[in-house]
Amino acid sequence: MSDRPLTLMAVHAHPDDEATGTGGVLARYAAEGIRTVLVTCTDGGCGDGPGGVKPGDPGHDPAAVASMRRQELESSCGILKIGHLETLDYADSGMMGWTTNDAPGSFWRTPVEEGAARLAELLRRYEPDVVVTYDENGFYGHPDHIQANRITMAALTMTSLTPKVYWTTAPRSMMQRFGEVMREFGAEQQEPDPAEAAAMAEIGLPDEEITTWVDTAAFGDQKFDALAAHASQGENIFFLRMGRKRFTELMGVETFVRVQGGAGPAATEDDLFAGLR
Repeated sequence: MSDRPLTLMAVHAHPDDEATGTGGVLARYAAEGIRTVLVTCTDGGCGDGPGGVKPGDPGHDPAAVASMRRQELESSCGILKIGHLETLDYADSGMMGWTTNDAPGSFWRTPVEEGAARLAELLRRYEPDVVVTYDENGFYGHPDHIQANRITMAALTMTSLTPKVYWTTAPRSMMQRFGEVMREFGAEQQEPDPAEAAAMAEIGLPDEEITTWVDTAAFGDQKFDALAAHASQGENIFFLRMGRKRFTELMGVETFVRVQGGAGPAATEDDLFAGLR
């Protein structure tokens, strides 16, 4: 038997992504003695600057934003008790269609093979038993999320490792409830663009297609605090408006689709490490 610790590796695109979809599992498994590794692919430079200044507006300095977000990321990792933080430091590509998508050094523009080779080195170093990243559409179509999926799946083929692999998702029932909570907390109401509404309707999966439901309610405070640590992006983090109690009620279960390893696609789980311990 190997004395190597059971290890979870989460591959995310930006600072703050680690907390939104996987903050609960990262905190839970760290508390259970599992080694946790976070790989953050971009520097977050397309986030808001001080005072909420937006990318492309006067006074927005991507390098300064990236430096600030790195400090926030380290604070979040401390809150979630993440054991190892690895940063690839590609330039944040911004939202789909932004000119930053094709800027030199952007993650979106980086050849998949290049990013995958760098991630493969980390896979070999940590030998994770479980790997978590986004689905092929990056959950909602963000180019850096899509690229994180691409390099993760490519990197796995470059190694001889056979971890369980999961993609983050959300049940459609929760997405409907989330919309209700957004309205309750005064999210701006406007006539939705039909194309945007159709795209939103495709986010997540029908409940019956989700393979893995992990109860993380006991770690709701840590997840909330980890999100709050990304204070520079607070304007964009809607979840913080609802307070700890409602946040944990809504976000206290994290859901995934198992795409590699485990007991077959039809088996449901309540533990990413089911069958491994």
